[in-house]
Amino acid sequence: MKFNHTSVLLQETIDGLNIRPDGVYVDGTLGGGGHSYEIASRLSDRGQLIGIDQDEAAITAAGERLKEFGDRVIIVRSNYRNTKSILQSLQIEKIDGMMLDLGVSSYQLDTEERGFSYRYDAPLDMRMDKRQTLTARDIVNGYSEMELFRVIRDYGEDKFAKNIAKHIVAARQQSPIETTGQLNEIIKAAIPAKMRAEGGHPSKRTYQAIRIECNKELEVLRDSLEELIGLLNPGGRLCIITFHSLEDRIVKSAFKKAENPCTCPPSFPVCVCGKVSQGKVITNKPILPGEEELERNSRAKSAKLRIFERA
Repeated sequence: MKFNHTSVLLQETIDGLNIRPDGVYVDGTLGGGGHSYEIASRLSDRGQLIGIDQDEAAITAAGERLKEFGDRVIIVRSNYRNTKSILQSLQIEKIDGMMLDLGVSSYQLDTEERGFSYRYDAPLDMRMDKRQTLTARDIVNGYSEMELFRVIRDYGEDKFAKNIAKHIVAARQQSPIETTGQLNEIIKAAIPAKMRAEGGHPSKRTYQAIRIECNKELEVLRDSLEELIGLLNPGGRLCIITFHSLEDRIVKSAFKKAENPCTCPPSFPVCVCGKVSQGKVITNKPILPGEEELERNSRAKSAKLRIFERA
C-alpha cells in the first residue's frame, strides 16, 4: 500500500521553525516526509535535516520522497526519544529547530493489517514499530481489569471505561480476543444503546487508549520534552503538533515550565531557587488549522500547534 499521509498545519509549522538555510533541523516524526520535504527545500548545501521515525514503512516512503536532497537529509529508524544519542552519533551537539507531528498517521490507520482502526476487521496489533514485542492483543488479553480500566479511563477519557474493561475480561475468559472486529462487538455491548448513537463510533476512545498504551506515546512525550528543548541552539525552535487534549496538556505544561522554572513561593521578593528560564513560549494560544485546511483534511480537525524558542 502506498504511504499516503497529508501533512497537517504544514505552512504554520514551517513558518514556526523560522528556518535558516545553513541550520540543522530534526523531524522527529518523519512519516511520509511531508514536513521534511518543505524543511529540506529551504536548506542550503550547508544545511542538514535529520528525519527520525520508528515505522519501517515511513522510512521507506520518506527515503524515496527526500532522495533528491542527497546528503542534506539523513534518515534514522528510531524513536524521537533517542534524538540526543542519534545526534551524538552524527557528531552534532546542537540543532536550530525540531518538529513533532504526534499521534497515528493516515497510512497506519488505513493499512488494515496494522490493526489501528476500528473500521476494519484485522488482527489486534497497533505497533508503530513492528520490532516491538508488545501488541494491542497482549494488552487486551493480558492486562488485569483494573489496568484496562486505568488505560481506557486515562488515555481514552471514556466514561464507560469501567464497564468496557469488565466486558473485555468476561469475553476473554471464553476465548482470547484476537481481532478488531471481536473487540468492537465487546465495546458495543458495554455501552448503552442510547449512548452509542452519540459522539461517533463507540470504539474510538478505547482504540485511542490501547494505541497510546501499546506505543507508550504519552510516556515518551513527557520524558523527552526537557531534553529536546536542551538540544536547541539559542533562537532554535521546537514545534509540536498534537491531536488530543492529553498530548496538548503535556506540551503546554512542559513549555510553560521551561519558560518559567522558578519554584520559589510567590511571596519571595527575589528568586533564590536558581532555576533559569530556557526560553519563551511563542504560542500563548495554540495555532489551529484554518477553514480551508479543515475542508481539505478531516484529520486536521483536532490539531494544535505549539512553539517554544530557546533563549
